[in-house]
Amino acid sequence: MMIVMNSDATEAQVRAVIDRVESVGARTHISQGEEVTVIGAVGDREHVARLELEGYPGVDRVVPILKPYKLASNQIRHGERTVLDIGGRKVGGSHFALIAGPCTVESRDQVLAAARAVRDGGASLMRGGAYKRAPLRTRSRPRTGGAAAARRGQGGDRPADRHRG
Repeated sequence: MMIVMNSDATEAQVRAVIDRVESVGARTHISQGEEVTVIGAVGDREHVARLELEGYPGVDRVVPILKPYKLASNQIRHGERTVLDIGGRKVGGSHFALIAGPCTVESRDQVLAAARAVRDGGASLMRGGAYKRAPLRTRSRPRTGGAAAARRGQGGDRPADRHRG
């Protein structure tokens, strides 16, 4: 949410809105311009909406930000593009980054082979796949006995199976 304060809002009114927003566990980001102050509220949207800040002294209007990733939103950042530095490689803004990698991995050798292929293919970052265990081996010999064997009319290894005729 963005809370736009009136141009004549006092510091006490701004502080009261900030305290109210933070009372429900949301974080605030204050942007003080030459004419108005804007308070960005980051947190559970439902909790902040229930505060009904439209009627608070000094509040001009409340603008919901429906987009995810509010901290990277152009509305909060005033058009400044977000750039992330990941291990010396920049992502975002004018920096192009190709990220590639397997969906799942089963061994260390497979991860290293994928990393080499990603590097040789020109990608700047490798995405991490989920580790997947190899499937369990099936039994090499069929089971004998038990309820399934009794239904098939076969004898089993258990004493109760041997007494059936």
